[in-house]
Amino acid sequence: MKGNGRFALFGSLCQGDKLKHTVQLIRLLLLHDAVCYIERRFAECLKREVSEIEPDLFPIVEDCPEDIDMVISIGGDGTFLSTAEWVKDRNIPILGIHTGRLGFLSEVMPHEIEETLEAVFAGAYCIEERSLLEVSYLQGAPQTYPFGLNDIAILKRDTSSMITIRTYVDGHLLNNYQADGLIVSTPTGSTGYSLSVGGPILMPESRTICIAAVAPHSLNVRPIVINEDSIISLEVESRSHSFLVSVDGRSETCQEGTQLEIKRAPYTVKVVKRRPQTFFRVLREKMSWGADPREN
Repeated sequence: MKGNGRFALFGSLCQGDKLKHTVQLIRLLLLHDAVCYIERRFAECLKREVSEIEPDLFPIVEDCPEDIDMVISIGGDGTFLSTAEWVKDRNIPILGIHTGRLGFLSEVMPHEIEETLEAVFAGAYCIEERSLLEVSYLQGAPQTYPFGLNDIAILKRDTSSMITIRTYVDGHLLNNYQADGLIVSTPTGSTGYSLSVGGPILMPESRTICIAAVAPHSLNVRPIVINEDSIISLEVESRSHSFLVSVDGRSETCQEGTQLEIKRAPYTVKVVKRRPQTFFRVLREKMSWGADPREN
């Protein structure tokens, strides 16, 4: 780490009294004489809600600075996804402080902040690289940021009619899905939306992509896992003549006839881990994976 460290803070705007953890974090960074940038909207939230810290004393930034050592995401997993969008392809590692609900990506608990920062300044941490997906249109360009750490979903717009999604993998027809939608997820996203529709849990380092239908019309349609180097092409038909494309929850409307292509993104997201731990341990602790309710 360069000198005493250069950090940028990106946080959830809906934390209420949990902002006290941000106050603690900032004080600890100052004790280490670290340079601390604060993302503009988060700084405005702090200025409005917290009296102990005066954000005007810190550099406030609109975009993520390129010359920093680490970005600290303060919130839940949704905030972490927004942080990854803010960092983009700058190759800056992200540390997640969990003040939300699940905390699958943001795994550092508030009571671990001081211990974690000491480890960071001592260089006692590791970095996991997570793959992303990129969506592109054969006609025009996406209006939303086209890279997703979790998933890219094609969804119907209305509440009645299914959509038809003709799906190709590397130019070969996979299936003609009739469903409420289709989720293409990374290993990171396999524990999110994809899991809720029956998709498998994927190891983060597995170099795979999962394709899972949302409420398919046919009972014999099942999720499928493919190699992450595959290119997925989609053609969508809809009675409403439009559909939604959702990238990590950022949605936009597309017109029927728009052809989409989904593939692995050209960069990765670097996730800071305080200590090495197995993915299975995280599953057990965060999702009660394999727990027997009879033992409670």
